Parts: sequence; structure tokens; C-alpha cells
Amino acid sequence: MTHYEPAAAPPSGATANEPVWDEALAGLLQELSRVQDDLLDVLGRKQHLMATGDIAGIQALQPREQNLCDDLQQCHQRRAALLAAAKNNGLPAGTLGALANALSSDQTGGIRKEVSRASARMRLLQHQSLANWVLAQKALLHVSRLLEIIATGGRLQPTYGKDELPNSTAGILVDQEA
Repeated sequence: MTHYEPAAAPPSGATANEPVWDEALAGLLQELSRVQDDLLDVLGRKQHLMATGDIAGIQALQPREQNLCDDLQQCHQRRAALLAAAKNNGLPAGTLGALANALSSDQTGGIRKEVSRASARMRLLQHQSLANWVLAQKALLHVSRLLEIIATGGRLQPTYGKDELPNSTAGILVDQEA
């Protein structure tokens, strides 16, 4: 897998009008976009594999998922370095969007759009991750219920009380004579 290696954060003393900020921000957003798109693809495939019960496929997908998580961590570190450099130069450093809004070059309109797209993709990633988590929880609950059925031999266990209900009371309201 090829990793994009853009320039680091702009040098100390760079002003908001210099194109070096645009380049650094554009490079980070380009890499973030690639990682997010790849991760969305992996999470979609993982959901399909979980739904079909393909354990071997899930295990085969795990290294790629881990690499993308590492790439996402690198993007996070680059983002922190870029925002720290911006703060040191008196630029807004709360978010990438705030930094993009402070830049005044011709490219910042496109950069602002990329910041919005990256934010929207992050929400999609959160939703996809939540959907996969819910699917995993449902599978775990299903397995737990199967184990309970196997362990109890399929007999109902009383929720309260010490004594077991006799099997003959199962249809007492409908079946037994009054």
C-alpha cells in the first residue's frame, strides 16, 4: 500500500497569505480522504462478511483494517502538528475548518469543501462502525441464547423463586380444565 508523504506543517514564521499553508492543509486532506474512503470500503466489506458469517474473510480483512487505522492515526498526528504550527503563527487553530477559513489564497475555497467532505465522511465512518457494532452485538446475543438453550436442555428456567415450575403448568390458562 502506498502512503502519501506530503510536506510537514509549514515552517515557523509562515504567514496566512503564504501558499505553504494551503499545500500542507491540502496534502493532509488528500491523505485523510484516501484513508477515509478505504476505511469505508473495508467497513462495508466487513459488515457483509459478518452478516454472512465468513470468519476467514473477516480474519483476512483484519490486517488491512489495522493498516488503515494506523494511517488514520498518522493523519491525526499530522493534523495536531499543523494546528500547533498554526497556533504558533497566530492563526486559528481550533479546527482545520477554522484554519482554512483564515487562509486567503485562491485555493482555500476548494480546501474548505474538502474539510466539509472529510467531516461528512467521518460521520459516515461513525455510522458504519456503529452498524457493525450492532451487528456484532446481535450475533453475540444469538450465540448467548443458543448456549443457554444447550445448557438448560431447552427447558424454561424460572426467573424468580427457588423452585422450578413443573412442566405441566405450561398451558394452564388455555389447556387445563376449569
